[in-house]
Amino acid sequence: MTAPRPARTGTDPQHPDPQHPDPRLAQPVSGHDQPEDTLNDKLDDEDYPAYSMGRAAEILGVTPGFLRGLDAAKLFVPQRSAGGHRRYSRYQLRLAQRARDMIDQGTAMEAACRIIILQDQLAEADRINTQLQHRLDRDPEQD
Repeated sequence: MTAPRPARTGTDPQHPDPQHPDPRLAQPVSGHDQPEDTLNDKLDDEDYPAYSMGRAAEILGVTPGFLRGLDAAKLFVPQRSAGGHRRYSRYQLRLAQRARDMIDQGTAMEAACRIIILQDQLAEADRINTQLQHRLDRDPEQD
């Protein structure tokens, strides 16, 4: 189970600044039997499960057990390949990195995961409130 996520509207507060992507996440696993446009769409998709557990662990500098622990703590649920192997998206790797940073500072895994979920829910609520306020500011007659 993942923290509630809004539909993509271009500015998702749960994603780090898209202008400064993490260079460690720039090497997804790609398929060779896909048309180029379809493949590019998938590789550009933050939610496409392009990384195997081993590759995800390598990118983050963690063990596969750490990633399984994040799944158990319900920070996110990775998708599964046809063979049942966990597959991670760039978005999930960013969440895992946030958790790792907090854990490295002494926060327990369960607490770090809960904090991240609550931070993202608050950021989404703030985004919605700002959006609604802009609508009211543009058309005050709607009250």
